[in-house]
Amino acid sequence: MGAQLRVYTQKIRSAQTTKKITKAMELIAASRITKAQARVAASGPYSRAITRAVSAVATYSNVDHVLTTEPEKVTRAAVVILTSDRGLAGAYNAQVLRQGSELTELLRSQGKEVVHYLYGRKAVGYFQFRKMPIAAQWTGNSENPDFATAQEVAKTVLDAFTTDAADGGVDEIHIVYNKFVSMMTQSPEVVRLLPLEVVEGVEEPEDTAVLPLYEFEPDPEVVLDSLLPVYVESRIYNAMLQAAAAKHAATQKAMKSASDNADKLITDYTRLRNNARQAEITQQISEIVGGADALSAS
Repeated sequence: MGAQLRVYTQKIRSAQTTKKITKAMELIAASRITKAQARVAASGPYSRAITRAVSAVATYSNVDHVLTTEPEKVTRAAVVILTSDRGLAGAYNAQVLRQGSELTELLRSQGKEVVHYLYGRKAVGYFQFRKMPIAAQWTGNSENPDFATAQEVAKTVLDAFTTDAADGGVDEIHIVYNKFVSMMTQSPEVVRLLPLEVVEGVEEPEDTAVLPLYEFEPDPEVVLDSLLPVYVESRIYNAMLQAAAAKHAATQKAMKSASDNADKLITDYTRLRNNARQAEITQQISEIVGGADALSAS
């Protein structure tokens, strides 16, 4: 019985130590969520302004630009997958990797060769473990993304997009990431960045309204050459910020669940330890009474 008591006491101490760690991580994640949400909100107006500008050029010009024109046949597609560098976030990484795998299978079923660009150590480790090819990878700042990394990712995928597929380029670009919906919900999103799809298009005017007039200088093609790389950079950076906010929310939720489970373990082990102590006391009393009876009988 004494050995059983020591085992339960050790388990209680281990659960208490685990709870201290998970509680601290929960508080750290909670403090980082506010900053991450603020960065997402701050990037929104710029991203929307760029989107409207690109939509205007694409809608009100007849220029045949490589970045806005659907190719006759898509043979190679790029998939950019955004994960985190660290775990302890529940199903955060698993769901975005699963979404990326489903997208890959869908594109391959359409006869397209898929090229993967990875952001975050979890995605890199997932692909390396399965010996899957990686076109490019970026790691180290998934919890606090910087714009320089977004520019580097955008430049890499744009260079591949502007290269002929026969020479190792791609015909379209998709991005997969976790979108921050709420503190309890992080939804995996799939967005096709290029060729440019309809994005926040201009609303249809009423019968009495007049269509706006646009003038492009020096010409629409040059404007697209300047705007679309900036558009891709802003979309990728916004996706990184969304993924970072979702990661902190997922970590907080996972650590809170771990702390609650530690509390439950402590309660269960305390009850078992009390039962073992009571059984030991009962056994000792029985031995004393048995010894007393034996002495009186002799």
